Amino acid sequence: MKSDKALVVFSGGQDSTTCLFWAKERFAEVEAVTFNYNQRHKLEINCAKQIAGDLGIKHHILDMSLLNQLAPNALTRNDIEVKDGEEGELPSTFVPGRNLLFLSFAGVLASQISAKHLITGVCETDFSGYPDCRDVFIKSLNVTLNLSMDQQFVIHTPLMWLNKAETWKLADELSALDYVREKTLTCYNGIVADGCGECPACRLRQKGLEEYLHEKGEL
Repeated sequence: MKSDKALVVFSGGQDSTTCLFWAKERFAEVEAVTFNYNQRHKLEINCAKQIAGDLGIKHHILDMSLLNQLAPNALTRNDIEVKDGEEGELPSTFVPGRNLLFLSFAGVLASQISAKHLITGVCETDFSGYPDCRDVFIKSLNVTLNLSMDQQFVIHTPLMWLNKAETWKLADELSALDYVREKTLTCYNGIVADGCGECPACRLRQKGLEEYLHEKGEL
C-alpha cells in the first residue's frame, strides 16, 4: 500500500481526522473529500479545510445540498432537536443515505484522481445505531462500487471495531492525540475541541477520552 493513493472521506471531526493521520502513515499519496450538504454547522467545513492545510493534504469540497433537501433531520435543520433514539427509533441526527451517497461520490472522485483506496471513519462499536455505519453495509457497497465502475476499490474502515477510548489510543499511537483533541469538531452544537459537553457526540467523545487517559494513568 505504500505506493498507492488513498482518498479519505473527511468531515473535520475526531474520527475522520484520526483516519487521515492513519492514511498518511500507510499510503504514498493521500487526498481528502468533504461534503457540503448545508449541514447545521458549516464550521465543520472550515475545520476540515484547516486540518487538510495543516497536514498538506489536497482537499476537495463537493456540493451535496440535495441531501439537505431530501433528508430533514437535526443535522440539517435548526428547528429539530438533537436527541437519542427512543424505543428502537434512530436518533434525530441520522441522515438517511448519507454514507451511501458520500462513499458513492467519493468513489467517482477516486476514479478521477486514480486513487484505489477509500477510507471512512464509520464505526459499529460506539455508534448511534446508524445502519450505514455497519460493516455489512460497507462490504456491500465496496462490491457495488467496484461493479458499477469496473474498478478495484478497497474501502478501509480503521475504526470499525474500536470504541471511543480505543480511537483515542489510535490517535495517540499516530502522535496525533493533542492535535485531534484541540483541532477537530465533533460537537452537534458546533463547538470545536472538547465541545459543549452536553450533546450525545460530546458525551461519547469525552467518555472515551477519560477512559483512555485513565488507562494510561494520566487521569
